[in-house]
Order: sequence, then C-alpha cells, then structure tokens
Amino acid sequence: MNDTPGWASPGSAPSEGQGADAPRPSEPVDGSGPAGNWSPAQPSAGQWSPPSAPGTGPGAPPPAAGWGGGPQGPGWGQPPLAAKPGVIPLRPLGVGEILDGAVSTMRAHWRTVLGITLTVSVITQIAIILVERFLLPEPAQIDPNATGTEVLRQASDSAQSAVFNGVPSMLITMIATLVTTSVLTVVISRSVLGRPVTLSDAWAEARSRLPQLLGLTLLLALISAAIMAVGLLPGMLIGSAAGAGLVVIGFTAALAVVIWLMVRFCLASPALMLERQSITASMRRSAKLVRGAWWRTFGILALTAALTLVVALVITIPFTLIAMSVDGGGIGSALTNGTTNFGWPFLIVSGIGEVIITTITYPLSAGVMALLYIDQRIRREALDLELARAAGLPGYDTRS
Repeated sequence: MNDTPGWASPGSAPSEGQGADAPRPSEPVDGSGPAGNWSPAQPSAGQWSPPSAPGTGPGAPPPAAGWGGGPQGPGWGQPPLAAKPGVIPLRPLGVGEILDGAVSTMRAHWRTVLGITLTVSVITQIAIILVERFLLPEPAQIDPNATGTEVLRQASDSAQSAVFNGVPSMLITMIATLVTTSVLTVVISRSVLGRPVTLSDAWAEARSRLPQLLGLTLLLALISAAIMAVGLLPGMLIGSAAGAGLVVIGFTAALAVVIWLMVRFCLASPALMLERQSITASMRRSAKLVRGAWWRTFGILALTAALTLVVALVITIPFTLIAMSVDGGGIGSALTNGTTNFGWPFLIVSGIGEVIITTITYPLSAGVMALLYIDQRIRREALDLELARAAGLPGYDTRS
C-alpha cells in the first residue's frame, strides 16, 4: 500500500502508484504546440513587462474602464478564480468555506441527506427508548438522609449504575454514527465534483466499507480507554489524599494525550472510505495529512463541536421543557426519592427532540471531516487538479 497522491472515488479500489500520472493542462487550443513547450528565447531579467491591452501603445488612447481591475475583468497580476464544479472551490479552503461546504451539501442533496439521517435517527431513538424502558434495570436510588460512608457507597453505586445503563445507548449511537458517516462521506465526495447521488447509490458505495470503519472506531476507542486507564490507575491504587491528587494529574495528562491522538487520526475515516485504505493504512494516512497542521485541524474540529453543541442546546431546552410539562410524575419522583421514573410522554417528546438534533448535526460533522480531508490533500498533494480532471472541467487532460 502506498501513500502517493491520488483520488479514489468511492466504489473503486486504488491501484499501486495511484496518482503517478498527475493531471496536466491540455494542449493549447490554437495548435501552437504541446503544453509547456516554451520558446528558448526568453526576455532577460528586468525586461519582462505585462502584455499590452488591445489598443494600447505609443499614441494610443487611454485604456477602457475595467483594464487593470475594472468591471470588465480581473486586473493584471490577480490570480484567476478557482474552478468550482460542486460545493467548494478547488483550492485550499478557509474555515468558513469548509463549514459552508458542509451546509451546501445538505442543501444540494437534501433528499439523500435527510433520507439517511432521518431514517437512522428515528431507528436509533426507538431502539434506545425500548432498551432503556424494558431491558435496563432501575437506576440505583440515593437516600438524601444518608451520612458518612453510606453516602460514598450510594454515590459509587449510582455512578456504576449510570455507566452500565449508558453502555447500550452508547453502542447504538456509535453504530448509527458509523452508518451515517459512511454514507454521507460518499455524498460529500460526489457533491465536491458537482455530481448527483441518490440514497441507494450512496449506500451501495458505502456498505462494503462498514466493517473496516467499525474496526477503526473500535480501535481508536480501545486506544483512548487504555491511555485513560494508564493515567488513572496509579492514583486509584494509592487510595489516599496523595492518590486523589495523582488521579487528577494522571487524568489531565491522559486526556491531553487522547485529544492529541484523536486529532492526529481524525482523517482516518474519510481516508478509509475514499481511498479504500485498510485500518492501519488509513491511520498512517491521517497522521501524514495532519502533520504540521494539528492546531488548525484541532481548531476547526473544536469550532464544529461548539456549533453542534449550540444547535443541540437550542433544540434540547424547549423539548425538555415540553416533555416535563406533559409528564410531571417523573419530576416528582426525582424530587422525592432521587429516581427519574419518566413515562412514555416524556420519552416520546424528548426522543423527537433527539431525532431533530441528530438529523442536523450528523451531516454537519461528517461534512466538516470529509472536507478537512479534501482540503489537506489539496494543500499537500494538489488534489484540486485531480478533482478538476475527474469533474471533466475544460483545460485539463482527461486521458489516463
């Protein structure tokens, strides 16, 4: 497996040496010769000047308005506008362009995006509600009158119960995220080229990569859990005041390492999907693309997380208030004996809010991740030329 530049559209396996045949400008249309056939007689240093506009020269009238940057066209020395066959211009992207590209993909392919996210979100929430309602045990109760060691014991039991009850929901959510991420990455790769894509096409392209994507997700989760265990275990074994301080230090250090690694490997998922890479090769690919741009990548991911959090809060607060207003029994039990025995009205209303949140945030997160991957490859490997050729833009060699 190589690391050479190349664009493997979903559904096609990469070949060795992919990208060695780099795209190049086509031959001039005026038949003056092949591209790059420069004349051997070049002006000496200091004698080069821009070509004159039509009608210029000694004794010619002043140039028309627009030459040199007027309304008729760009001025001399200004770079040409980048090609934009799809949702992003084919050049290095700014932060706003990455976010705008993710939102533009949602608008341009709203049927496909809404179809996958809404379907997965509804199934996910129904599964979570049924599991929490019928399969999980009742959460541990806390006695408000307890004192001394009994308080610590009840707090420990409550924490263990919360962790145990949260595992099924976490697994269901992880599977839902995998499915939506895989399909939406395909949709975004097509939208960059300006090509239409249906839900059935995107699913057909993505489903063969789901086992590898699941393995990548589990591997990253295990790495994070192992690092956190190493950071927390020494302080937990000591068990004194010094041990508590060591737990705080170990947790902080382990969290910093986990964040660094997760940002380093954040582009592994799109590399696995779009380049048809293996799990380990996609992780190496991500590390190579993020190298030298860790802080920029971290900033974009943090901004995306902040935006999704704001969206979640804006939707969660009113739906939670409505749910509590239609189901007062759960609030009463929470205030009296510390249990949250909410009924079906609360679960249904809050579930609808969660469906709306995930339907909006899934495409945004997946879009930012995929466009970050494309942006880094444009910056490092001139992927914009490959994309322009794949989009069939004029002026690029379409021969293999």
